[in-house]
Amino acid sequence: MTLLARLTALFKQGHAEPASPAYEDWRPLPDTPLRAAAVLIAVTDRPNHPEGPGVLMIHRPSHMRAHPGQAAFPGGKLDAGETPIEAALREAHEELGIDPAKVHVIGASDQYRTGTGYDITPVLAMIPPDLPLQPNPAEVAAWFEPPLGHVLDPAKHTVHAAEWNGRAGSYYEIMWGEHRIWGVTAGIIANLTKRMRWHG
Repeated sequence: MTLLARLTALFKQGHAEPASPAYEDWRPLPDTPLRAAAVLIAVTDRPNHPEGPGVLMIHRPSHMRAHPGQAAFPGGKLDAGETPIEAALREAHEELGIDPAKVHVIGASDQYRTGTGYDITPVLAMIPPDLPLQPNPAEVAAWFEPPLGHVLDPAKHTVHAAEWNGRAGSYYEIMWGEHRIWGVTAGIIANLTKRMRWHG
């Protein structure tokens, strides 16, 4: 079975049952207007790599107003008239120079609503390995490629209690080397892990 076939089968099987939207542990307050956004979970086609396929992620610049310095998937707010898939592809092109024609979209996963007022649709896709990337310095401080099997391993997910804006809650954290993936991005990964069951 090819990597694309495996990803597609796991995605389809895992999303066969409808789910209520996955929320960040700090749920949006009732009067919080939600802004539609999308991210691209781009899996690199490396079936024979010792660590398996990777997934492209970025570190946001420290000067950005929202989530400065954090690890994230390429993505952002939807423009008027855009679908989440269109927005995810556009943002990945703007942030990393990924040619949309090189992206094989597998599907859109569960919406993830955040306490900061975003309604995020994660879009799973596969890209060829070693695409020439052109990070936009205004939006990307650096990029990295953790193994997909690492980030989708529940044993690598830790949960931490915290307080945010006076409200108690918790957040996921995933470490890979010196890279700390946490908050919304780790929550999206944790939800996809439950859906796809990469490790069976």
